[in-house]
Amino acid sequence: MTESRILTLLVDSFWDILLPGLTVTIPLTVISFALALVIAVAAALVQFAKVPVWRTVARFYIWVVRGTPLLVQLFVVFYGLPRVGILIEAFPAAVLVFSVNEGAYCAETIRAALEAVPAGQMEAGQCVGMSYLQIMRRIVLPQAMRIAFPPLSNSLIAMVKDTSLAANITVTEMFMVTQRIVARTYEPLLLYLEVGAVYLLFCTVLTKVQHMVETRMNTVVEKGR
Repeated sequence: MTESRILTLLVDSFWDILLPGLTVTIPLTVISFALALVIAVAAALVQFAKVPVWRTVARFYIWVVRGTPLLVQLFVVFYGLPRVGILIEAFPAAVLVFSVNEGAYCAETIRAALEAVPAGQMEAGQCVGMSYLQIMRRIVLPQAMRIAFPPLSNSLIAMVKDTSLAANITVTEMFMVTQRIVARTYEPLLLYLEVGAVYLLFCTVLTKVQHMVETRMNTVVEKGR
């Protein structure tokens, strides 16, 4: 394969790969992670508050999700549920699975962060007459989210890469597009390296944003002291 043909292939395929990355991979990641955070906060709070029944439900949910592979969960929802009459399109199915899966891991991260907040913070809120919900919303959760921010950011970056599994349920994201180009050009090494570079680009941008936000948060905390 000549150098000019290699260069032409890489340039042409780059835009073909980048476009679904921007229109499918990134939206899939953002939507799924946002929903995962909602699930995670709820699951973490019921465990932290030791709500009897819901605490057991949350622990069972986390145990099941963390104990089964993400790919298996995707196949169960997209290929398995139609057997019982539940049909979900590929993209919503991917959002559902990624949200539920990531929610379990983020729930443990947030629970640990909640437990890391000194107990005196809760007592201080009670002393000024705040209700439990007010204490959680105004005092405990803001501090816990600051503690949880770095690991949650890492989870978001990991999810960008995990979305490549959605190709297995026909979601036309970057990896599936790359597979189609490979099938047409018979250049797996070059193209899979290229899509890997695009994933690396996305993760690098997110890492830079993470560092900027952490620096800003630390600056605000230092000024508040």
